Amino acid sequence: MALPLIVAGAGATASVAQPEKPFSLALPLDCKFGETCFIQQYFDHDPSAGMKDYRCGAMTYDGHDGVDLRVPTMAAQQRGVSVLAAAAGIVKAVRDGIADVIVRMAGFESVRGRECGNGVLIAHDGGWETHYCHMAKGSVHVHDGERVEAGAPLGLVGLSGQTEFPHLHFSVGHNGAMVDPFAAGATDACEVAHPLWSRTAADALAYHSPTVINFGFAAEIMSIQDVELGRADAMPPTIDSPVLVAFIRAIGLKAADVQSFTLRGPGGDVLAHSESPPLDSNMAERFMYVGKRKVTAEWPRGTYEAEFEIRRDGATALSRRFSFDLR
Repeated sequence: MALPLIVAGAGATASVAQPEKPFSLALPLDCKFGETCFIQQYFDHDPSAGMKDYRCGAMTYDGHDGVDLRVPTMAAQQRGVSVLAAAAGIVKAVRDGIADVIVRMAGFESVRGRECGNGVLIAHDGGWETHYCHMAKGSVHVHDGERVEAGAPLGLVGLSGQTEFPHLHFSVGHNGAMVDPFAAGATDACEVAHPLWSRTAADALAYHSPTVINFGFAAEIMSIQDVELGRADAMPPTIDSPVLVAFIRAIGLKAADVQSFTLRGPGGDVLAHSESPPLDSNMAERFMYVGKRKVTAEWPRGTYEAEFEIRRDGATALSRRFSFDLR
């Protein structure tokens, strides 16, 4: 979906036109990818009603014309994650003042014509543009006509416009057409042609599908809302906790993926296990937890370990182990 900013052309039809001259992009977020931020969705290369990212995967949706770079929780967003200029250029348009709110709560009509939310448009040499959407209300601190250098802070990641999770929608235009920064000039999905990222940025943005964005242990059953708001961090298990729970959230799942989650006690005994049936369809994210109620006076002291696995096409697509020391 195109996300218009302020000026005509910001929501131009997606294209895979061959670049005319080299153009290099630095990271547009001040974070550590794979740890404190993640790619949720890529540019859609399928011209039909279907969807394919540049690796022929499912981490996109129909008509998506950019890259969604997310932070793991709303609590992390509220602590502040800087949006950075990906290349030197001139600020051509700015919007601020739109509230940070999940669009399904506010209603889609509330952001009609302002789907980008708070954002910045930067023009670069050679007909290139970069677009930065969904920034936090009151955080944008550049102005029309201002020249910025690569890496200059533009504002903060937010939840404004047509969005349901805290992220930066980053898109690239060239001579009025939208371009995939991972595969500019590609004529088909799966063809990794002419990535625009610098070597440092490309290494940080290596393709991962699926991946884990949240995990941990808690002293009570967690919901995804608890994790989003950072409540899980404030509820570590103790020897007196009525329950002991491990939770995890993964993104980039495909139809037929099978997930399993196991919790083991200090002696290695299985305390709880859960396995989901094969998924009926692709899923942008999935939250799971396993746990057990206390049946003795207190929990045994020692190391508790959780193991999460996603199996895809008969092989392990993702495996994550994490542990908690109860003292």
